[in-house]
Amino acid sequence: MDSLDTVSLSILLGALLVLAGILSSLVALRFGAPLLLVFLLVGMVAGEAGPGGVRFDDVRLAYLVGSVALALILFDGGLRTRFGTFRSVLAPSLMLASVGVFITAALTAPVAVHILGLNWIEALLVGSVVASTDAAAVFFLLHGRGLRLRPRVAATIEIESGTNDPLAIFLTILLVELLVTGDRPWPAIVASLLGQGLGGALLGLIGGRGTVLALNRLSLPQGLHAPFVMTVALTVFGVAQALHASGFLAVYLAGLIVGNRPTRAHNTVIAFLDAATWLAQIVMFVLLGLLAWPERLLANAPAALAIAAMLMFVARPIAVFACLAPFRFSWRERAFISWVGLRGAVGIFLASIPLLVELPRAELYFNIGFVVVLVSLLVQGWTLGPAAKVLRIALPRSEPAPRRVELDLPGQLEQELVGYHVGASNPFLRRRIVPSWAKPMLVVRDQRVLSPAEAGAIKPGDHIYLLAPHGKAHALDRFFVDMPPPRAPDPRLLGDFFLSADVTLGALAEIYGLEIAPEHRDMTLAEHFSIHLGHPPHPGDILPLGAIALVVSAEAKGRVTQVGLRLAEHEPEEPRRGLNRPLARFLVRLRAMLRAFLQG
Repeated sequence: MDSLDTVSLSILLGALLVLAGILSSLVALRFGAPLLLVFLLVGMVAGEAGPGGVRFDDVRLAYLVGSVALALILFDGGLRTRFGTFRSVLAPSLMLASVGVFITAALTAPVAVHILGLNWIEALLVGSVVASTDAAAVFFLLHGRGLRLRPRVAATIEIESGTNDPLAIFLTILLVELLVTGDRPWPAIVASLLGQGLGGALLGLIGGRGTVLALNRLSLPQGLHAPFVMTVALTVFGVAQALHASGFLAVYLAGLIVGNRPTRAHNTVIAFLDAATWLAQIVMFVLLGLLAWPERLLANAPAALAIAAMLMFVARPIAVFACLAPFRFSWRERAFISWVGLRGAVGIFLASIPLLVELPRAELYFNIGFVVVLVSLLVQGWTLGPAAKVLRIALPRSEPAPRRVELDLPGQLEQELVGYHVGASNPFLRRRIVPSWAKPMLVVRDQRVLSPAEAGAIKPGDHIYLLAPHGKAHALDRFFVDMPPPRAPDPRLLGDFFLSADVTLGALAEIYGLEIAPEHRDMTLAEHFSIHLGHPPHPGDILPLGAIALVVSAEAKGRVTQVGLRLAEHEPEEPRRGLNRPLARFLVRLRAMLRAFLQG
């Protein structure tokens, strides 16, 4: 009976720890603290050296839980990444995720050699443990602080974070093997790296396509689609690891394929994996926090602080600026990507591998990795918002995102039903305009379900459901956001519709069906005005763009900051202010002649 009581108490204690982690996330959301830091602190407080007094030293269990959690996190990250986004920043992201990891680890190692007295392989192990970034912490902070990144910068950080973990894990395991078994010839090391990468990519492609085929062909009972997808993801990961391929790369690519193909129960899978990923992160971080001893961390704190400073202020910036040199990134964007290199779950997870194989100095590696992650979260985490504002990489969100209801329609994969609450300040309610590809299907009013014909004019408080192509539902959010009307609205503006100038032409094209050249899709509206306007912007200046026209709504220091949308005139209009019309017309013609001459 005593063993049964022990099991019951263990279940109770584990549930209470997870519950504490979940409730502490509310505090983190309020104060903008990184969730990883909160969960780690919960584990440390509950640990043997903390007030909780819970004894936990099962490194094998922590490694197992960490592997499962990271596999789910990477699969979920791939599931949410659009192929268009992936392709547009694939080259710079892969440079950061490959060459950038090597440079970061190599530049961090000398500090470990001189301060800790390690040999070069041991020092490189320290550098590899802290070489990868944590996307979950970054985007939680950005959303919690109400910041919105430039699309190209956000996509680069996201893809880098999803693809740099496999290389950091490979380097760490390789260096641990070298310390355990001795030297290996470099050709064998390169062959092993290529084999793991190619094997992981192949198994990820096969696993992703097989998951899509199974989802759409098998008649699974309702509610089992999401658990099926999660189980298949873990199967792909396990098969790849068993075959000595990169399971983390395989599971990320499998998620990328599943997320970009029409499948049954797509929204159910997304919601289920959201919850599963949250729970996996909480359990992993709490267990890693339980492994830490505060007094041992303090003993290694000076050396860890020096390594963290080298990582944040020297190694990461050099790696980012070197890797992004061939690509069109401004120095502000490179500086922000450098500072956004938050260390997190993977760093502590990798630091536990030496403990698992009982390497000499294993506790030193773990303590150094743990302190570096804490410092990164505290310093970079809490300064991420101010850094984005100072570098003008992100603008504050002007309105909250609307609550969207997505419903899959059995029997087809191309359309989904999307529902919104209609508020008094919605742009849709003011002008009754939605994209041509969105078709109103039903209206819920006063507990009654009505067809659009029966409902008549939409009223505040209604819930409207529209049929939209798969993957385009998010583009409707802008029409149902609660935003107050401008102080002096232009009666010709499309739904009193105002956008941040950091919105890209590609994002605008998705909503209005515009034809934008592929090389211009990542261009922001502000950049579009600076290239084509021909003079410093003034409120009221107009540029035509396909079926719409862009109107300068606000500017600051010679840069457009807010843009209004209106129906385009039949003939392009010259800028309305700043120059008289004859001179403006002459400059437009001169610019066209010069462009024709240069292109010819």
